[in-house]
Amino acid sequence: MTTILLVDDHAVVRSGLKTIIEKQDDLHVIGEAADGSEAIDQIRKLRPDLVVMDLTMPKKSGLEVSTDICKEFPDIKVLVFTMHGNEEYFFPILKTGASGYILKGADSNEILYAIRSVAEGKAYFSPSVAKFIIGNPIENVIDTDRYNTLTQREKEVLEMVANGLTNNQIAAKLFLSSRTVEKHRAKLMDKLNLGNRTDLIRYAISKGLIGSERTD
Repeated sequence: MTTILLVDDHAVVRSGLKTIIEKQDDLHVIGEAADGSEAIDQIRKLRPDLVVMDLTMPKKSGLEVSTDICKEFPDIKVLVFTMHGNEEYFFPILKTGASGYILKGADSNEILYAIRSVAEGKAYFSPSVAKFIIGNPIENVIDTDRYNTLTQREKEVLEMVANGLTNNQIAAKLFLSSRTVEKHRAKLMDKLNLGNRTDLIRYAISKGLIGSERTD
């Protein structure tokens, strides 16, 4: 059972999301918050698995809340649910460590797919957001030769980092130490000429390692 905190200053949005989510046997809304400060209080009290959160809110913005969550509670996943689909909003929130970005107006199937994907430790982006990322590639973003210089282990670490897993989580999955994972991560970033996690995610999307909406 995945526990979820809904954070949005519009009660009707929270109500609509809750209605969709509570029909699912594997998902459960354990709390709601109407502003950023309340969100942090609820997160500390309830410790949800996943926070579904708007960006523009009173008291504390979604950007500030996501930053706090990813620093204080790195195991709690953040899925942004917003009307903002441009770079001005997307890239800053991505840099905080949020694992997903879905636009309001998405249908219930996409919303549920995004929630489950992020809860499972994967990344999810609405199709238009993913298209924007691919349409604004970083240098060498589709350099096949650079990708082929990665070892198999580095490719595994690349995919896991892009999908939002922490070094400790990757270490547990691959039966490695966190320090070894960090070394693999540093090497692959250097080989691919990537500067930060945002660049890494853009690269991973371009390679098909993570993506947007699927039909399966």
